[in-house]
Amino acid sequence: METKNIILIICTILSFFTVFAVNGVTIVIPSIAAEYGMSNIIQNWVTIIFLLVVAVLSVPAGQISGKYGLKKVTIFNLILFIIISIANVFVTSQEQFLICRFILGISLAFINVTSMAIIVSSFPGEERGKALGINITGVYLGLSLSPVLGGILNYNLGWRSVVLFAVPFMFVILLLLLTKIDKEWTSFENFPLDIKGSLAYAVGMVLFMYGFTVLNTTTGIILTILGIIILVVFALIELKEDYPVFDVRFFKNHKFLSANFASLCAYLATYAVTTILNYHLQYIKGFDSQTAGMMLLVAPLCQVVLAPIAGRLSDKFVPQILAAIGMGLGTVSLFLFSSLDSATPMLFLFVAMIIYGIGFGLFSPPNTNVIMGSVPPKDNSIASAAVATMRTVGQAMSMGILTLVFAFVMGNVPMIEQYYPLLISSCQITCLICIVLCIASVFASFVGIKSSDAS
Repeated sequence: METKNIILIICTILSFFTVFAVNGVTIVIPSIAAEYGMSNIIQNWVTIIFLLVVAVLSVPAGQISGKYGLKKVTIFNLILFIIISIANVFVTSQEQFLICRFILGISLAFINVTSMAIIVSSFPGEERGKALGINITGVYLGLSLSPVLGGILNYNLGWRSVVLFAVPFMFVILLLLLTKIDKEWTSFENFPLDIKGSLAYAVGMVLFMYGFTVLNTTTGIILTILGIIILVVFALIELKEDYPVFDVRFFKNHKFLSANFASLCAYLATYAVTTILNYHLQYIKGFDSQTAGMMLLVAPLCQVVLAPIAGRLSDKFVPQILAAIGMGLGTVSLFLFSSLDSATPMLFLFVAMIIYGIGFGLFSPPNTNVIMGSVPPKDNSIASAAVATMRTVGQAMSMGILTLVFAFVMGNVPMIEQYYPLLISSCQITCLICIVLCIASVFASFVGIKSSDAS
């Protein structure tokens, strides 16, 4: 087998388990919450803290991995992932659990960036879309199988089996990288790290993201504004740096800018949907985690089928049009989700999930191809960092929107039956907000069509 194909297999498996680390745990949050007495707000933070760390580190991860080697950085963070996953099963409090999620986020922030950059560096331009489509299929397989596997494991063995599930597979990937892949990829080995820019980005992003999740308080408003100010300072610092951690000049490229904005809006609009549907099925409909996980399989299966097809199509046709069609369907699905209540027929829910799956399956591979293809090859790790950052910032803020709506509508309360009507209202309001974001993603996809390819 050709080395590039082995690399594609390795990175696709990594894509699967980086998704499973989030979504496999998401399906069992009610079980974790019951053991540690988590409130509705803390439950959401099981996901948010993980995504926040990934979002904060994705930008510096691009420069660090480019300097020290994509393969070497991947190996180090695989080891960290394995150690923390094992430690996670011995926690005795919600605080310890969240700390493990925090450290796990560090490892996956780097793996997210390096795996995509390795693929782009290993395949020629005419094969890039196909390779990315296959890689993103791993993401969608993770999205589709995570609820099912997580639900089954939790139902039969408890939530700790979900946390440990990825460990043996990561051992195999580690061995393959050490024994089968001789090549190393570096692009910034002779350049200094941008410590000042990295710190400014990290502080600004943490303040902004945390402040956003508590925007219903005075402290939240202050932190959000302060975070935005520091992020503006970060951009000014980067403009003056000879070797910036993230070259903000890339955003002068309208194709790069519009595709990244479309990605941000798409994840903002859609990521909380899985949590909303999980809460609807387990709390409102009363299904156990195993049954809920199998039901949640519908949308990601559609994504699995469409991702490689959309990837190939993006090599032949205008990818932004495919992405816009996908998010148009996403808008329709969110409109349907906004009417979910205790009386909603399951057939209605399944139809909405199918439309949602088809829409996002059409969006992600073409949009990723646009981003990665709009920069010179030497900047692949930076473009990969941009992809990971837009995804994780969008995902974290999507959960932030849901948490914020929970705070306004429900308050900080346990997930018990007397609050279910408020839970339904919170989820409906969140879906209505996300419809606007979906429409923004559609328009952003169209904006970059007339821009030239910088690569």
